Amino acid sequence: MKRNLTIVTVITIMAIWVAACTKIDDYKSKYMSGGGIIYTGKMDSVKIFSGKYRAQLNGLFTSDPNIMKYRIFTNSGLDSMEVVVKRTSGVDTAKTIIPNLEEGTQSFEIRTYDSAGNSSVPVFISANVYGANYQASIVNRGVADASLQTDGSAKITWADVSADAGVQYMQIKFSDVSNVLHDTVVYSQPANLTTSLPNIKVGSTFSYRTAYLPNPTAIDTFYTVYQDHSVKADVTKVYLSNYGPDLKGTLGSDGRFGTLNAPWVSNAGALNKGGGTFGGYQHASWQSAGVITWETWGKTPVVDGKIYQATSAPLPAGNYTVVFNYYSEVQQNSSVYFIAAAGNTGIPSLANLSSSLGYAAMYNGANVGATSPNVTEAKSFNFTLTSPQTVSIGLLGNVAGSGDPGNYFEVRSIQLIQN
Repeated sequence: MKRNLTIVTVITIMAIWVAACTKIDDYKSKYMSGGGIIYTGKMDSVKIFSGKYRAQLNGLFTSDPNIMKYRIFTNSGLDSMEVVVKRTSGVDTAKTIIPNLEEGTQSFEIRTYDSAGNSSVPVFISANVYGANYQASIVNRGVADASLQTDGSAKITWADVSADAGVQYMQIKFSDVSNVLHDTVVYSQPANLTTSLPNIKVGSTFSYRTAYLPNPTAIDTFYTVYQDHSVKADVTKVYLSNYGPDLKGTLGSDGRFGTLNAPWVSNAGALNKGGGTFGGYQHASWQSAGVITWETWGKTPVVDGKIYQATSAPLPAGNYTVVFNYYSEVQQNSSVYFIAAAGNTGIPSLANLSSSLGYAAMYNGANVGATSPNVTEAKSFNFTLTSPQTVSIGLLGNVAGSGDPGNYFEVRSIQLIQN
């Protein structure tokens, strides 16, 4: 009985083994009829470098001389590009630009192939691609100050930036005193950066743009648009004449007061001396310099007086500051303004101050005490031009003729600053 059971067991095992072998043979016949799967060597040391709507693939072929090409799959495998490989006996380098990519994080799949169409196992890698969104996020590096120096150069002090902001350099264009256009590059450092523009044309601006890399290994540089920036400079001597100190004028019959010389223009209301024949200027025997003045001792009031001069040429578009340096005596019930107005035909009356480019009050109806004649005060105002134009600069006002000792001031010099 035991012997019969053993024989049955052996027969059963052999039947199972035969069946199993049959299934394996069927599998091999179905799925491995051409032999075992052959893989080519994959690309080694794969790196993707970011670009503008593109990327660059770098890699190495360190083995498998049978590699004939490789393919780069993007867009979840829906798009691909093929690159033919010419293998040598050593290590070869792959370097390929992948174009027409969307901005954002992109995934890449790389496979190599031999002449029989066998492929490698895939290599997966991701990288950022940059475009319009990044372009919109970058701005020109700030200028903390740009001022004309005594040697004729412009000194630019750049605003500090973060070390990881991606700023590479600033490209600057400017004209020198001979109207020669210069194009220069200033490489960035995060802090304490200054630049000198030699012999810059006074009254001109410089134009600059900033270059950025989205990351340190990016293959494309992004640029801001060019932006004009003024150089803060005293342009008085460029556009004005007879501006002091020691203003020039022609004395009247009393040998003390007179009328300012050209290019100054004085209206009839400004001529409050000599019976209305001169006024607005003084260079007394005890004075070392000529000044603009309205003095009303002797009951000689000024009514709607205007003294002004127009710039010798149109001022470039930009921001300006006008500074008047003056000394004042007691002012009672008087209104005097420093003013700038568009054009070369004059300045408005007090009733039309709002039509001016800008103004500042020296006196505005209040009583003002005297200061020491050796102390010069400064009054200033700003104005902006959106296009080049000629500007008239001066003072206007009403000065009361009553009171003792009367009303009196001296304007000793004028400055025009381009900011």
